[in-house]
Amino acid sequence: MKRREFLGGLMSVAASAAALHPSRSWAEARKATSSSAGTRPLAITKRVIEVNGRAADVFGLFQADGTIGLTLDAGSPFDVALSNQGGEATLIHWHGLAPPWDMDGVPDNPAALLKAKETRHYAFPVGAGGTHWMHAHTLQEQNLLAAPLIVRTADDRQRDEQEVVILLHDFSFTPAEELLAKLKGSSTSHGMDHSAMMQGMPSNMQGGHMSGMAMSSMAPLDLNDIEYDAYLANDRTLDDPEVVAVENGGRVRLRIINGATATAFTVDTGTLTGQLIAVDGQSVQPVSGNRFPISMGQRLDVRLRLPKSAEAQPIFALREGSTHRTGIILAPSRARIAKIASHGKEPGPVVGLDLEERLAAVTPLSARPADRRFDLTLTGGMSGYDWRIEGGDDLGVRQGERIEIVMRNMSMMSHPMHLHGHHFQVVGIGEKTLGGAVRDTVLVPPMGSVNVIFDANNPGRWPLHCHNLYHMASGMMSFVAYT
Repeated sequence: MKRREFLGGLMSVAASAAALHPSRSWAEARKATSSSAGTRPLAITKRVIEVNGRAADVFGLFQADGTIGLTLDAGSPFDVALSNQGGEATLIHWHGLAPPWDMDGVPDNPAALLKAKETRHYAFPVGAGGTHWMHAHTLQEQNLLAAPLIVRTADDRQRDEQEVVILLHDFSFTPAEELLAKLKGSSTSHGMDHSAMMQGMPSNMQGGHMSGMAMSSMAPLDLNDIEYDAYLANDRTLDDPEVVAVENGGRVRLRIINGATATAFTVDTGTLTGQLIAVDGQSVQPVSGNRFPISMGQRLDVRLRLPKSAEAQPIFALREGSTHRTGIILAPSRARIAKIASHGKEPGPVVGLDLEERLAAVTPLSARPADRRFDLTLTGGMSGYDWRIEGGDDLGVRQGERIEIVMRNMSMMSHPMHLHGHHFQVVGIGEKTLGGAVRDTVLVPPMGSVNVIFDANNPGRWPLHCHNLYHMASGMMSFVAYT
């Protein structure tokens, strides 16, 4: 069977399975559908999945035929009728796209929440291709109100490779409101994990990333706010992982989305060497490796060439500073699939900026001086759980300006900083100047600094915030406001 026939057969099986089992059908429901069919209905729903042997009531985002999320064509309209069948008022942010401000999906900025049983129409250009996602901009994101949003180019559709989407998440049976209340209650609240504060600390967290401060003289780092009940890849743990059918010797493109609310991971491709080809939906010069860090809100596109032997290939996501892990299994026909533990032998690496320093955009921003520069300081701590961006609540910009933002992190936690409505280029890490990746979410490590530039070409009042849900909810948000 030719590869295209093989993949086409998988798609046909997917369509049937999706309608029957929408809550457990990630491989089946990730169909590559054209965006030329007019307005797409998309529903916010409630569903039940199994986590650690227990039933869990969670949200979902499904098309009418059971397809999870959206797959669209680059250059086409984003034409979606979003209906709220989840029973609670909410709103969806199209993370990675650049819609008009009134369609961005942040409650009351400016659009109101979408009420239960209400439907709202969204129409704007979808833009260039890339791996994106959509999620609630409320605490409902913790309860899996998120889904992939894939925009495929003509080159993507013509390539002889199989696409595999992986949406990572952290999960708790405790409601998000209660988790936040515990975090705010005291620095020793139940549910926070400080036991792995320094495990796996990369050596270069000193110097440029740590302002040259000796580790022994610093306050301890806090890697994880919450000890979750489970870590999921496409709604499943490694106790019952998704097994994706692949072809011996085939080519696979992993589209990996970190939809976790408060957990950074390192993607581990094991014995397979991958080629990182895009971050946050934006192409980068290929970087080879088998471990790729991914913080909250970020995306990675990794190409793999599978061996011709019929061997199952696990793709892991290693939780930062902990032995917890999740993932999926790529399995050719007749491959033996062994039981995989949900804990590894060693803690996952601390996510830093090693990889970020090596990235270079395929299409960088044009060379021009910044018209305006903002210096922001990220502050806060676990005591009282109060997080802030100092340097202005509204960063006033004008249409057409080149903007530079310097973000200095004076706290002991990392902050993945996300700007809505724009893509920026990373041009500095610490004292090092670089022509880095174009993206929409960048990690700023403890006592480190990152410089980004972007062009003010999308009027509105756009959030700039930490993509740790609980940091954002506790005050770590500012706005880029056009004047």
